[in-house]
Amino acid sequence: MPDLSSLPMMASAETPAPPAAGPEPMSGADRLLAACARRPVDATPVWFMRQAGRALPDYRRLRARHDLLTIARTPELAVAATLMPVDQLGVDGAVLFADIMLPLAGMGIPFAIRPGSGPIVPEPIRSAADVRRVDIADPDRATPFVLEAVRTLRQTLGGRAAVIGFAGGPFTLACYCVEGQGARDFPRARALLHGEPDTFGDLMGRLTETTIRYCVAQAAAGAQVIQLFESWVGVLARPDFERHVAPHLARIVDALRDRVPLIIFATGAAHLLPALAALGSPGIGLDWRVPLDEGWAQVGFDRFVQGNLDPAVLLNPFPVVATATAAVLRRAGGRPGHIFNLGHGVDPATDPDILHRLVDHVHAFRWDGGRSG
Repeated sequence: MPDLSSLPMMASAETPAPPAAGPEPMSGADRLLAACARRPVDATPVWFMRQAGRALPDYRRLRARHDLLTIARTPELAVAATLMPVDQLGVDGAVLFADIMLPLAGMGIPFAIRPGSGPIVPEPIRSAADVRRVDIADPDRATPFVLEAVRTLRQTLGGRAAVIGFAGGPFTLACYCVEGQGARDFPRARALLHGEPDTFGDLMGRLTETTIRYCVAQAAAGAQVIQLFESWVGVLARPDFERHVAPHLARIVDALRDRVPLIIFATGAAHLLPALAALGSPGIGLDWRVPLDEGWAQVGFDRFVQGNLDPAVLLNPFPVVATATAAVLRRAGGRPGHIFNLGHGVDPATDPDILHRLVDHVHAFRWDGGRSG
């Protein structure tokens, strides 16, 4: 366990600092949405990627009865899974229980989720003829269960937490479509991008249009924030990102600009942060590989950021978690516009009690120039 004596003015995890004067108490939804607008908040809002399941015993019991896609495609089950972390952990955001692959079925791209290995596309898309067979999906026909779940969540939560919808980014979806499964650095997808850029661009265009319609439909159904998981774009060099991906992401940003706050999240993409910021998305998710203050400076303090505690930290005793959490919050510097999250998803081995205590610790943190936490 680390020596905490080097942080003499920080409140301990068990005795958080008393709240300082500030905004009146907020609901979870108001708190998170205020941060998206870079307005003052009564406490730093917090939610976790992959919070709807994995580490929670109730979710594991649900998964013992139903596979992931059954839960995602059954509105009452998806709502139940989404509400678990709100009810049990006190997070400020309720991220819809779904999967980034869901819209692909409506595009004529069959897929499966294989436990332990993730998405599988049994008929990979690797030629211009393959791409021509890909449709643009209508969310009302392809994913009505998602929209029903969003509507139910918005009504059920009543402001306790903001409803966070999400979608896979077009490049990330293209990686699975071309590769056929998850892969280190997705070499087949990158090969198609370089060797047949028109074919790759056509696929990206169809995925982008489907993603726009899917996100707009979620916003219309009641999603208050949308997160775009462009998870694997970090495998690209910046010039390739700017040429082959950025124009498509810019379309998504433009389509959602006046509808709902958008967060673009990628892993291993610190080299792309200025290029991601240039898209104009109001929010950028930061993974744990870049210090939060440095990442925020790169994307600009005129937008909100989300992140970015290393998920592996949560496998330690809580004093270690509290110290690392305070370091992230101190890097945020008390600026409006920070949503606390992990730098990636919750590890399944995480103790739920650690997550609950972490939420309380983040809410109790008060910035006073770095002298306390």
